[in-house]
This record gives sequence, C-alpha cells and structure tokens, in this order.
Amino acid sequence: MYKFIFYAPENACEKIKKSVFETGAGTIGKYEQCAFEISGIGQFKPALGAAPAIGEVGTLEKVQERRVEILCTEKNIRPALKAMLESHPYEEPAYEIIAVENHRFI
Repeated sequence: MYKFIFYAPENACEKIKKSVFETGAGTIGKYEQCAFEISGIGQFKPALGAAPAIGEVGTLEKVQERRVEILCTEKNIRPALKAMLESHPYEEPAYEIIAVENHRFI
C-alpha cells in the first residue's frame, strides 16, 4: 500500500482527484474516493525557461493550495500518478509516494 500525496491550487483539486479516483485509488475496504486534504500556502519562483501556469518567470509566487493524501495499492499507484500529472495545471507538480504498512488488529 502507498500514500500518494500531491499539492495543487485549490481550484484544481476536484478535477485532479476525480482523475486519480478513476484509477481505483482511494479505496479503503468498502469505501471509495477516500482522501484527506489540508489547505496551506505554497510558494515557488519560476526560473528562466519555465512556463508557469500561475505567476511569472523570475517572480516569487504564493498560492493557496491543498495537500491531498490518497491511499493506493501496488496495482493503481502508477496509474494514479499518471492521472495526477496529466490533470494537474502545474508544469512541475510537487508530489510524494510513501510506502505504508497497514495492519488490522483484532
């Protein structure tokens, strides 16, 4: 199991999540489209040669963004990453993939 984390501008999150969920990611037991989100401020400064979706080359930009966490299986982690990259407005989206070991204790 993996925890797939990505950061995106707030107005793009629903579109990205929809694409990621279509891969089967975000399923926990009998629940689908499970995710955790938290809002914050992301910052970046596009360097020479960048084609920023927001802001201008050479200018520090601060954007209201969300951190989105979605659990994925071995089967859907790569398709989920591909879906996020294809639906994300940023040229270089920030993301993390962390291996997770979840056990059910009875």
